[in-house]
Amino acid sequence: MDNRIMAPLSTLQWVDRKTVKPNDYNPNKVSKQNLELLKQSILTNGWTLPIVVRPDFTIIDGFHRWTVAGEEPLMSMLEGKVPVVVVDHKDKAGNIYGTVTHNRARGTHLLEPMKAIVKELMGEGKTVEEIGKQLGMRPEEIFRLSEFSKEDFLRMMIKPNEGYSKAEFITKV
Repeated sequence: MDNRIMAPLSTLQWVDRKTVKPNDYNPNKVSKQNLELLKQSILTNGWTLPIVVRPDFTIIDGFHRWTVAGEEPLMSMLEGKVPVVVVDHKDKAGNIYGTVTHNRARGTHLLEPMKAIVKELMGEGKTVEEIGKQLGMRPEEIFRLSEFSKEDFLRMMIKPNEGYSKAEFITKV
C-alpha cells in the first residue's frame, strides 16, 4: 500500500476541542437544521469521520463536526475532545483545495433515490416524525418524496404514532 494515502489515518488522535481552530476560507455554509441533523447523526451512529487538520490544528475539513462537538450533550459525552487526522499540505492553496474537495466530494442527494428511501421507511411503518428527525427533513419534504395523496399524508401527520402499515403502503403506491 502507498504510505502517502494511508499517512493521515496513522495520525488519528483525540485532542481537546479548544486546540482546534477554524480556517478563514471555508466556503461551505450549513443551515441550523442540518447542524442539528449532524449532531443527531453523531449521537445515533457515533463519531465516524475525524476532523482533518493542518499540523497547527487549523481545520481543513470538519468545521461543522467541530462546531456541534462544542454543544451539549456532545461536549460532555466527548469530554471536550474531538478526533483529528493531520494532513500537511505544502501551502495554503493545498489546504483550500483540501477543504473544497472534501465538501464537494460528499455530493448531493439525488431525487429518485431519496424517494425510494422515504417510501421504504414509510413501508416499514416509520412515522413522519421519525423520518424527519433521522433524515433531517421537514414534513413537506417527506410528503413530496413519499408521493402519497395529501389526504393520506395528513392522516399520518394527525396520527403519527400509528405509522402506516405495509399493507396500506402497498395499496397506495
